[in-house]
Amino acid sequence: MNAITATREKPSLRIISSSLLRDVAVAAVGAVALAAAFPKIGAAWIVPFGTAALFWVWQGASWKRAALAGWFAGIVFFAIDFDWVGHTVGSYIGAYGPFLMFGPALIEAPYFALAGVLCVLAYRYVRASFAPLAVAAAFTICEWLRSIGLLAAPFDQLGYTQADTPLRPIAAYLGTYGVTFALCVLGAYLADALHRKTYRALVIAACSVAAVTGLAWIAWPARSLATPTIPVAAVQGDIAQSLKWNSLALAIGRYSMLTRTAAARHPKLIVWPETVITTDLNLDPPLVKAFEDLSRQVHATIVAGSIDVAQRRAYNALFVFAPSGGVSIYHKRQLVPFAESFPGRSFLGWLPYVGALSGRFGTGTVDAVFPTSAGLPIAPMICWESAFADLAHAQIANGAQVLVVSTDDAWFGTTSGPYMHAQISQLRAIETGAYVVRAAATGISGIVAPDGSWQKRSNMEELVTVFGAIGPRVPTIFSRIGPTPVMIAFIVLYGALFMLKRNDAG
Repeated sequence: MNAITATREKPSLRIISSSLLRDVAVAAVGAVALAAAFPKIGAAWIVPFGTAALFWVWQGASWKRAALAGWFAGIVFFAIDFDWVGHTVGSYIGAYGPFLMFGPALIEAPYFALAGVLCVLAYRYVRASFAPLAVAAAFTICEWLRSIGLLAAPFDQLGYTQADTPLRPIAAYLGTYGVTFALCVLGAYLADALHRKTYRALVIAACSVAAVTGLAWIAWPARSLATPTIPVAAVQGDIAQSLKWNSLALAIGRYSMLTRTAAARHPKLIVWPETVITTDLNLDPPLVKAFEDLSRQVHATIVAGSIDVAQRRAYNALFVFAPSGGVSIYHKRQLVPFAESFPGRSFLGWLPYVGALSGRFGTGTVDAVFPTSAGLPIAPMICWESAFADLAHAQIANGAQVLVVSTDDAWFGTTSGPYMHAQISQLRAIETGAYVVRAAATGISGIVAPDGSWQKRSNMEELVTVFGAIGPRVPTIFSRIGPTPVMIAFIVLYGALFMLKRNDAG
């Protein structure tokens, strides 16, 4: 009898195994498609199809299978899109460098698994015709959850891929998360159409997204900008990361020379990259005075990246030199986990290498805004910070009119990393309605208009000063409410849709 039972169970196990492999494979294909939407490939149009593959798997799965398929898809997606993290760091650890991408992938992948579970619940308990809306909200919520907190890594948000597409004005109202939601609505209804073999709901969803996008475009103040009149410059000194920390004299000479040359164009604001002055600048009064004198000579506010030491802590800082004299200092508020900070260091300090991994930087606490000779207050942001919508929103709320992004993307060479990071600045401009002046050590530097378009931009690994013009920011709904209320609304939407209980008719 046992032998007969065992024989009957084997085909069933094979079916389960093959269907599981199919689901994991389809989810992985969806993950690869989503990764291809980001630079350098930049196939923005593929996002709904990539999400549809994930939702198709989750629609017919148990919560355990959805979690497993989602986790594996997350590993694939984040490993591909974070492959740039090991470019420079990998040179210090040899053969292990290529595996660094799996660090952030392992941290972020559980959010794909959580999205799978939430989607299964929606498919199971929400009326079929509205379940895709709950699914889209669930994925968007998980994207937000992985973008906040100590281990936050807000790169790879799907909405960033639409920086140059007609969907981008949605970000002026609902932020990047709103764009992600719109993409997921299309993907969820496409998956539902494939499952149920009916396309009526998909057509309605596509028309609805098109209508909302059209209305957002028509009402978008950034469409009709006044001609900007305030000249600015972003200096890209193109000093490779392998040289940077042993080339203080080179950096001082090169950036001072480029700034003096730029003076012929009469910029009111000149931005240098992150930590371009590789010393504890505030402990070198003669050098501080030299930069104050330079600011007076060129009649422009100079924003220079360096290190500030205060109360026995070092800070990744921007020094803002005013042509009228004096200097203001901004401390970076959001540190890069495991590079500039080590989460949990207080109770993990006994582990080997934790001290070396945690960096030596303190965390800034002020959402600083500084006046400039340009007549417009600036919101300084250092590198990683530009990926955090809440940081930009806080500074806009404090009266900032222009976002200044100072970054050192030289760590990532000419990989996809600098391109992805530059793309993020486009969405920050759309969300806040502000011009963005971006200076990167080796690229991409430039000026982004409030509609997300590049007014001017540099190439990678180019010694150049990018000139442009800025003006006052235009108002946006998102800059008034910020990301948290938007995400609370999506959470409420997800919960409210469960009141539309599932029935056989759908």
